Amino acid sequence: MTGISPYAVRATIVVRVRVDILTKEYPPHIYGGAGVHVAELVRALRDRGDIDVRVRAFGPPRGEDGTNGYADLDALADANAALQTMGVDLTMAADCDGADLVHSHTWYANLAGHLASLLNGIPHIVTAHSLEPMRPWKAEQLGGGYRVSSWIERTAYENAAAVIAVSEGMRKDVLRSYPSIDEGKVKVVHNGIDSELWKRVDDPDTVRRQGVDPDRPSVIFVGRITRQKGLPYLLRAAAELPQEVQLVLLAGAPDTPEIKAEVEDLIAGLRKTRDGVVWVPEMLPRNEVIALLSAATVFVCPSVYEPLGIVNLEAMACDLPVVATATGGIPEVVVDGETGWLVPIEQVQDGTGTPVDPDRFVGDLAAALVEAVSDPDRAARFGEAGRRRAVESFSWARIGDETLAVYRDVLG
Repeated sequence: MTGISPYAVRATIVVRVRVDILTKEYPPHIYGGAGVHVAELVRALRDRGDIDVRVRAFGPPRGEDGTNGYADLDALADANAALQTMGVDLTMAADCDGADLVHSHTWYANLAGHLASLLNGIPHIVTAHSLEPMRPWKAEQLGGGYRVSSWIERTAYENAAAVIAVSEGMRKDVLRSYPSIDEGKVKVVHNGIDSELWKRVDDPDTVRRQGVDPDRPSVIFVGRITRQKGLPYLLRAAAELPQEVQLVLLAGAPDTPEIKAEVEDLIAGLRKTRDGVVWVPEMLPRNEVIALLSAATVFVCPSVYEPLGIVNLEAMACDLPVVATATGGIPEVVVDGETGWLVPIEQVQDGTGTPVDPDRFVGDLAAALVEAVSDPDRAARFGEAGRRRAVESFSWARIGDETLAVYRDVLG
């Protein structure tokens, strides 16, 4: 047995390797990039036909073969949200018996993966979509639960057989946050995009129903209202946009009442000086998001923390140029001067991503946006180049192949 992976013996006695993918988000309950990633990765792996993929997701039962939903435990209904998460993880881990490998996504499911690994003597792979040490503002949202989520994530990462980072930037963050991890265990597999689902459509009626004039230029933002997404910086920068340019905000699910109030105040102030500020707080169906992206002049991603930024890929697939912060994994997606504009940022090294000089960042963001909307022909060329890049470099078939290669490496 010398030189043989301890996980390989189990894998060789089954016809097909069984992988249990553990996640908080899964269709139809998706609210962020991690959920999109899991849904598309599962589809890509299942399409291969040579691997048995089971999905274990938080929430109600799903009408899909090989997929199970796990509800919160009634006994923890009044407990801290982190403890409720742990309750779901326990029931999820109990069902992983028979798997050859477990693959968890986000801290919500990391404990389930770690426990399943210990119980069954199988490898646990973690995909790093975000990192708790890089999001200290979550203490506002979770209180003591943030200490619990941080402990869960650290335990899972430091004991995982492999960590998949969605960008080179994220790989560096993983190794900086958890320096005891062997750097050879941290692999990069980028996020992807389904370029057949995400592509430009002309649907002016849908655009008008959302209060947007398809005949006017517009800057569009899509994302949750969290500190990491940088929406308050965008709202300050938008004051410099030409008056004819609309600002379209598909922004909801605020992390805290405080940031919700801050965003509401900034939007109200902006509306006093200009028209065409459209805020859609509810989550729209994909076809309506695509219609609004397709009608826009430029997409903006003002994030101060972004492991990759799947929203940028979605915009690029819709032929839209991108103005984005040069942070995290964003520069691995957006090519400055080719598919968009990267906004420089010097950040405080305390995990928050806060700009050292917020006014300068807002000014640089405003300048990039003004430049983008002032030359529509160049913006259109950047959009076409972005579409090509999304199709050629970020297909889910490719990401599925690269993920399977990590599985095989771990199993031996």
